[in-house]
Amino acid sequence: MNDHDRARTASRRPRPARRALLCCAVLLSLTVPATVMAAETTMVKLIKGLIASGALKPEDGQALLVQAEAEAAVAQHGTAGGTASSGGVALEAGDVRVPYVPQSVRDGIRDEVRQDVMAQAKSEGWAAPNEVAEWTKRIKVTGDMRVRSESRFYSERNSDIETNWASVNSGSGFDTNNNTNLQLPPLLNTRQDRRNLWRIRARLGIEAMIGEHTTAGVRLASGSSNGPVSTTEQLGGGLGKKDVWLDQAWLAYSPADWVTVRGGRFGNPFWTSDTLFSNDLNFDGLAANLSYDIADDIGLFGTLAVVPLEYTSDSAPSQSRVKTPNENKWLSGAQVGVNWRFNDDNSLRAALGYYDFKNISGRLSSPCALYAGEVACDTDWSRPAFMQKGNTLMLIRDIARNPLDPANTPTPQYVGLASAFRLATFNLRWDTQLAQDIGMRLDADYIRNLAYDKQAMFARANNGIVNNYGAGGSASIDTFRSGDTAWMLQATFGATELKEKGQWQALLGYKRIEADALPDAYNDPNFHLGGTNARGYYVGGAYALDARSWISGKWMAAKEVSGPPLSIDVFQLEFNTGF
Repeated sequence: MNDHDRARTASRRPRPARRALLCCAVLLSLTVPATVMAAETTMVKLIKGLIASGALKPEDGQALLVQAEAEAAVAQHGTAGGTASSGGVALEAGDVRVPYVPQSVRDGIRDEVRQDVMAQAKSEGWAAPNEVAEWTKRIKVTGDMRVRSESRFYSERNSDIETNWASVNSGSGFDTNNNTNLQLPPLLNTRQDRRNLWRIRARLGIEAMIGEHTTAGVRLASGSSNGPVSTTEQLGGGLGKKDVWLDQAWLAYSPADWVTVRGGRFGNPFWTSDTLFSNDLNFDGLAANLSYDIADDIGLFGTLAVVPLEYTSDSAPSQSRVKTPNENKWLSGAQVGVNWRFNDDNSLRAALGYYDFKNISGRLSSPCALYAGEVACDTDWSRPAFMQKGNTLMLIRDIARNPLDPANTPTPQYVGLASAFRLATFNLRWDTQLAQDIGMRLDADYIRNLAYDKQAMFARANNGIVNNYGAGGSASIDTFRSGDTAWMLQATFGATELKEKGQWQALLGYKRIEADALPDAYNDPNFHLGGTNARGYYVGGAYALDARSWISGKWMAAKEVSGPPLSIDVFQLEFNTGF
């Protein structure tokens, strides 16, 4: 094989192989004995081949070549004469000459070998300089923690007969026949203060970018129960372990920048205040969020959602051959809004919404002969799966009397919502800067139940409405007290979000929620301890002790809008952090 063939063969070798040859050439140049002339000739040829193949830069190769040829000549002379000298040093036969390799050549070899190794490592995925594994870039971990001390203060003038209807519905019903039951129904505490209740909230979530358009999320959360409006866990309980719940689990797909479709269990897709939906409330079902900027300072947004509130139990009643027909409960919601940024210091956000709660009203059953062994009535499904307090309620069982002893026939009753609910809402927010690092946010919320109809409620209940009558009055339509409207006003000063140490916030607000303005099951559980038929003010403040960590205090003073007196004040002192 001639020199040209060897050069062509070298040029076809993989780059790492050429680097190995180059290293061998340098090592040979450092260690060749001066007495072996054939090695010098081979070295010269090897360097020429590496230059021809491109493995050596011409300038570096030429330096090596000159050095190798010079050493070969000296070696030949030293062999012929018995000794040789270099730089005034005599060399005896058998000595090893270590030639000088320019620093630039050594640096070049080192850098190119390093580049080859790193390129191979990165391509094979077993190492990458200054990088983490690719899959970790698609994962985002979020979480928050809260420790709270809560105190509840009740007025001594409160009514001491407030039925716990949620407890009634979760049991076997309450017997309303005084001949067969002399006990009171389950009652709420309305007069005994509860101080320093230590409570915690912990949430941990993971979001993953599956592809360019697909995202998935899972979140776990604490909680004293499976109720939808709170993930707060009360401490104590004999130091027993606390529960962890699946709080969210969803998939989202964004076919375009302006739309995202999400399914599963996810956070509130609408822009609302906690007057309507609690901040901890999550939604099941399907939602689409849309946003589109029509100008640099104006953008539109909208939301559509279909939410299954409750499905008919597949085997209910469990001990009856006749099962309940399909009577599912749904929420269909739509919202459209605008974001308008006037300038760097002022912006406005407004939205209109419509929420149709389908099939959630109570229904009066057909005559139900429980005395004869029937295990359920045909509208037991219409009682709410979850409720707080405030909504007007109706008895839903038409219990047939035993003809042999009608006066002593037990009448265990459940209750359902007397009103239907189709809500129209308006939300408004204005953000402005009062001074450097001091902002002001004004929020307003208005809700109207378009389906509220007092006459229709009494007709639906066949006059079996059990609450929301005037204090001391008889149970009739003339003394009935309710309403269809709710509204809220709130002012926030300082930082709207506490992210940096030293930031602060102060707020002041007022709420008024009439009894049937909205379903009482889903709103804030803190103000008046949840539900509707409540009005009052709240004040609070917060200070960031560290980045994304703050202490806060809030006082909420609320009482009933109508009906028997029920004043409840709540004070909360908290330490929060999030990541």
